[in-house]
Amino acid sequence: MMDWTDKHCRFFHRLLTHRALLYTEMLTTAAILRGDRQRLLGFDAFEHPVALQLGGSEPKALAECARIGEEFGYDEINLNIGCPSDRVQEGRFGACLMVEPALVAEGVAAMKAAVKIPVTVKCRIGVDDQDPQEALFGFTAAVKAAGTDALIVHARKAWLKGLSPRENREVPPLDYAIVHRLKATHPDLEIIINGGIGTLEDAQAQLVHVDGVMMGRAAYQEPWRLLGVDPLLFGEAAPFATAQEVALALMPYIEREMAKGIRLNSITRHVLGLFRAVPGARAYRRHLAIEAVKPGASAAVMADALAAMVDMAKDLSNIAA
Repeated sequence: MMDWTDKHCRFFHRLLTHRALLYTEMLTTAAILRGDRQRLLGFDAFEHPVALQLGGSEPKALAECARIGEEFGYDEINLNIGCPSDRVQEGRFGACLMVEPALVAEGVAAMKAAVKIPVTVKCRIGVDDQDPQEALFGFTAAVKAAGTDALIVHARKAWLKGLSPRENREVPPLDYAIVHRLKATHPDLEIIINGGIGTLEDAQAQLVHVDGVMMGRAAYQEPWRLLGVDPLLFGEAAPFATAQEVALALMPYIEREMAKGIRLNSITRHVLGLFRAVPGARAYRRHLAIEAVKPGASAAVMADALAAMVDMAKDLSNIAA
């Protein structure tokens, strides 16, 4: 999720679940090879397990970036062949590569030769006028032969012409059944399903058919759901009992990052959806939205937002009484 799942978001999400695999936002090979690698790739060890997601099409560049990612300590390298944005198409990476499975396979093989950690691919079921049955199964055969360790399938087509990136996440109909058939055809290949899965109960139902579930927007917009991942899907205790405990546990990180010069809003923008159906949650969101963006905002803003929520809850309780 470009511009969203940065290191601050991932640290926050790791407070909610110890077991879920976290992914970076998609980073292009050009950015990694030419840019500030520490800024782009640096992450807190607390985030493990975490995968580096790459965007690119040139096998040599992909292999070099995979090697760099492994050196930085990432647990997996993921190649994104699912993003449909215009910027991605112009750079010849993302979903437009669904029509070039041989090139993608060459990139996968190059990365596999360069690193010891898993190399995975994220794709759509097809693009534009492709027949998903032919496109997805042919694409899968190519990357499987190249040695991919897993395939993550967003169960929608991507329309590169006529739909915006946002529309591509919502308009093309979901086809979970084709992903289920793909897994049945390739029982030896790890298949992970993605797209429109909004609850952990929905995720659990999918696990009857596939090996894993990727949740993007639901996890970001309603991060409180992640508190249920470890108990429901792994049979382990949640890291914290309540969302409020998570918010308090984030405070030392906020203070540490702000001491490095990070703006408060760069962190708090990820936690606006932490509370759901909690009395005073609106007061919490409002306080953060207004105060965290102000110049000179300190970590105290987060504490004040939590206090505002508690005060509002008390007021509502008094009114009800």
